[in-house]
Amino acid sequence: MLLNRSFVALLCLLASACATNSTSRLNVTHTQNSTLNQQHLASLADIQTFNIKGRIGVQAEKKGFSGGLNWQHFSTKDSIALYSPLGGQVASIEKTPENVTLTDQKGNSVSAQTAEMLTQTTLGWQLPLAGLADWSLGRPTQSAITASTWDEAGRLLTLEQDGWHIEYADYATFEGKQLPNKVSLFSPKVNIKLIIERLALDQAAQ
Repeated sequence: MLLNRSFVALLCLLASACATNSTSRLNVTHTQNSTLNQQHLASLADIQTFNIKGRIGVQAEKKGFSGGLNWQHFSTKDSIALYSPLGGQVASIEKTPENVTLTDQKGNSVSAQTAEMLTQTTLGWQLPLAGLADWSLGRPTQSAITASTWDEAGRLLTLEQDGWHIEYADYATFEGKQLPNKVSLFSPKVNIKLIIERLALDQAAQ
């Protein structure tokens, strides 16, 4: 009986040690990943301007869009050209501190206070331009983060922010920085997929 009790006690001790070691490894891994995440975000903090060329696909309740994208982003303004799958420009969006203007291929222009309001009215779906400049670089905006996960290199895998669920499927090296080349955004009313084919960075303030 004494031998059995000693054996049980030994098993309990071993199980406790294993659980402690497992928890310790998890805590170390989480701390390492969190540190790498902060280091990765710090490497992106000085990016204020960029030019993205790629493709964008949109699925909304009743409308959608699929085609090319040429986006020039500055700290205070944006210039976006949207192209059909055949390469013809179908619209341009110009954002300034005062307003946002969309001009179609016929030269007709419509303005609104935000890109979300403008694209909802003219295209039937919302382009979250306010957050997209940061999300397309694989970094959160300054607003509260609902949830996030990141990989072993500290790069974002998923992000929930401002009512959007964002997924990062792949990263590539652009001008020495690890940046996403495929970003998927999901909301209750619209899904957006951005494929970045070329990205040029200008880290100086504009």
